[in-house]
Amino acid sequence: MKIVDEKVSIDGIDKTILNYLMEDARKPILEIARSIGISGAAIHQRLRKLEKAGLIEGSKLMINPRVLGYTTMAFVGVYLDKAVSNPQAVKRLSEIPEVIECHYTTGNWSIFLKILCKDNEHLMNVLNKEIQAIEGVSRTETFISLNQQIQRQIKV
Repeated sequence: MKIVDEKVSIDGIDKTILNYLMEDARKPILEIARSIGISGAAIHQRLRKLEKAGLIEGSKLMINPRVLGYTTMAFVGVYLDKAVSNPQAVKRLSEIPEVIECHYTTGNWSIFLKILCKDNEHLMNVLNKEIQAIEGVSRTETFISLNQQIQRQIKV
């Protein structure tokens, strides 16, 4: 991820283009161009400018994990023995495929995770046999998501 120190200035056309692509990244550029009345080349130039500025970090295909049998989402607060354990713990956590997000946090936990598992038994195995086995992890606190109500990106 590119760290940007300065705020990027975008106009109404940039916002319209971004909103189209945030809704569906596979939407053809020419279809967007026709709907807003500018050329496809102009859209490509604007997108390159926004990528270079660090506003756009690429595009990705979203997989529905439920179709693959991943029905249990959990959030896990990880308590570490010492702050010096953070880098080693994160390295080990990055090797666990069920860990889909990892954040350093303020507050009670050193690290906060988002985990996706097939079921509660799978989650219990990941917690007990993988996460809690990491050197420096003293304990964890787990919250199971019953149902995600909102999923969106920041508004442009």
